[in-house]
Amino acid sequence: MEAQATPRVTCGYLNSYVGKIVIVVGKVTQLRGDQAIIDADGNVTAYLNREAHISPGNGVQVIGKVNPDLSIKVLSSLDLGTGVDYTLANTVAELSHQFPAVFSVN
Repeated sequence: MEAQATPRVTCGYLNSYVGKIVIVVGKVTQLRGDQAIIDADGNVTAYLNREAHISPGNGVQVIGKVNPDLSIKVLSSLDLGTGVDYTLANTVAELSHQFPAVFSVN
């Protein structure tokens, strides 16, 4: 069985990964109960698990499964604080799609 890297995506790539596990880095713009809205070059709705400890205004990395409605069921999350370079995070996601061989696991 060949190992596969979990793809880093922004909002615009979610429709290509329905049913698959992805990594999203963005800024928490809203937090309501078990839902968060994350700005990852567009708004992404994330359904949080009980272990999620994130704060509005902070950066976050979520690993989760893309639902058919393009929301994410979060499996793991990490609060990144306020010093996140979102331009860099989005650029890495873009480059990982332009040059997949560089980001693959072999």
